[in-house]
Amino acid sequence: MSQRPSTRRTFLKTSAAAAAAASVPYIFTANPALADEQKSTESNDRPLVGCIGTGSRWGAVGPNAMQLGDVVAVCDVDANHANGAKKRVTDTQAKRGVERKVDVYEDYQRILDRNDIEIVTIVTCDHWHSKIAIEAMKAGKDVYCEKPLTLTIDEGKKICQVAKETGRVFQVGTQQRSEMGLLFLKAIALIRDGRIGDIENVAVAIGGAPTSGSIPVIDVPKELNWEKWLGQAPLVDYRWGKEGKSVKTRCHYEFRWWYEYSGGKMTDWGAHHVDIAQWGIDQNGEGQGPSSIEPVFAEHPVDLKDGMPVQDDRYNAATKFHVKATFDKGIVMDIKDSHQAELGFNNGIMFTGTKGRFLVNRGKLVGAPVDELKDKPLPDDAIAKIYGGHNPAPRNAHMTNFFECVKTRKLPISDVFTHHRALTTCHLSNIAIRLNRTLKWDPKSQQILGDDAANAMQSRQARKGYEVTV
Repeated sequence: MSQRPSTRRTFLKTSAAAAAAASVPYIFTANPALADEQKSTESNDRPLVGCIGTGSRWGAVGPNAMQLGDVVAVCDVDANHANGAKKRVTDTQAKRGVERKVDVYEDYQRILDRNDIEIVTIVTCDHWHSKIAIEAMKAGKDVYCEKPLTLTIDEGKKICQVAKETGRVFQVGTQQRSEMGLLFLKAIALIRDGRIGDIENVAVAIGGAPTSGSIPVIDVPKELNWEKWLGQAPLVDYRWGKEGKSVKTRCHYEFRWWYEYSGGKMTDWGAHHVDIAQWGIDQNGEGQGPSSIEPVFAEHPVDLKDGMPVQDDRYNAATKFHVKATFDKGIVMDIKDSHQAELGFNNGIMFTGTKGRFLVNRGKLVGAPVDELKDKPLPDDAIAKIYGGHNPAPRNAHMTNFFECVKTRKLPISDVFTHHRALTTCHLSNIAIRLNRTLKWDPKSQQILGDDAANAMQSRQARKGYEVTV
């Protein structure tokens, strides 16, 4: 088993493999040569996993991966996180009789260089996802990466390109597609079975972002490699402080509220709910997406000039917002921080069609079409048809789907291609509210029409030495 990644990389370096990879269509189930190689391995051989990024969110992702593979290395630029992860891995695996050496690294490249590691989990801050994911695929690794997958639209294009070229299996951590009591899968099944007729509107509520006062500059904690944490982002001072009981900082969980490293709630929760919303209206495929993005209103905690924050001492992502995204057939998606005032909910998705409407979120699926299931249930195979021909695993479904696809070389339920299309809507929404103007989008060419300044915001300039290349 230790030779599989090395063999795959050797294969992909040949000219024949390069030609085959370049011809892989947008929707594919496998690179045939990789699938044949996979079949030659022992079916009961647990794959070896390297974990890149071991902060708070890894506390769920890591243990889920350990149920299906053996973790042999962890990596984090925060030594406290890395050493804590090593202990958790060692203790967890020892309980089931697995005694493997678990190496600790600060540089993720050490994991990618190892021939024995087949799978990597990426649970870093958002602005690091794309570079690590692209390099991992090119190194012959299959990838499980947390959402949102990208910091910019351009990064999504690059990830899709490399995924096609390498044939790697790549699962995005949008667990609503597999778990949460199957509520979101049932919602998609209701739509596909025609229970609400033709969809006319989708209302998406994803919550607002917090604010902060001026956060003081302090010395970088000795356990944190701040320069490496910043990576592609500009080199700036480390900031940390407290407001009441809340910690305010640039890094760790709070990176989400800085445009330099993330996209605020628009990408944090939008990566989940906009994904389901576009899945529901069947607009996550190649050449699909919105035709226009209209910013109805937005509030930012700092002033913006040409879409860029003019202060660097406090959170800058939008705290409240309303965006209208218009799709094919005139379907309008209203993305807001809250729909409480007019529709009575502040988190979730309301699908409205010609025959009725329903609301779905992580706690409920409600509405007249749902009530009607008592007398007219969905077909027995309704979920299976959506979920790749079978029903999700009863436990740890999202990670299980990923590991199953590593064996079969099929496309996982949350693939990079559909995620890129949904996240493009989120990124476009952020560009629109930051520039405060309507954008015209061509989903086929993936370009903003007639607005060079907005188009330039599809990408960010990376700091020297941290460029994202394909």
